[in-house]
Amino acid sequence: MYAVIQTGGKQYKVSEGDIIFVEKLGVEEGETYTFDQVLAVSGADGFKVGSPLVAGASVVATVVKNGKGKKIHVIKYKSKKNEKKHIGHRQPYTKLQIQSIVG
Repeated sequence: MYAVIQTGGKQYKVSEGDIIFVEKLGVEEGETYTFDQVLAVSGADGFKVGSPLVAGASVVATVVKNGKGKKIHVIKYKSKKNEKKHIGHRQPYTKLQIQSIVG
């Protein structure tokens, strides 16, 4: 059984037991989070596609960790102007483990 969920402007195909990294959610470690925006569900009773969402479907996940990703370096440079700018960025994320798919 798998489902396609939407969160943080992205879509994820998930199954029970999967571990995924999503854009940071406002929940603490150890808590559960329910995704209501389910776009498609596949199970024993067939494949359901919503328009745009599947009615009554949800995905329950447990928050494993909140953290920051690997640092990326952005360097802006203008030739012949002696202008350089170095910026670093670490994107926050939430690590989730999928517990159950209802729908």
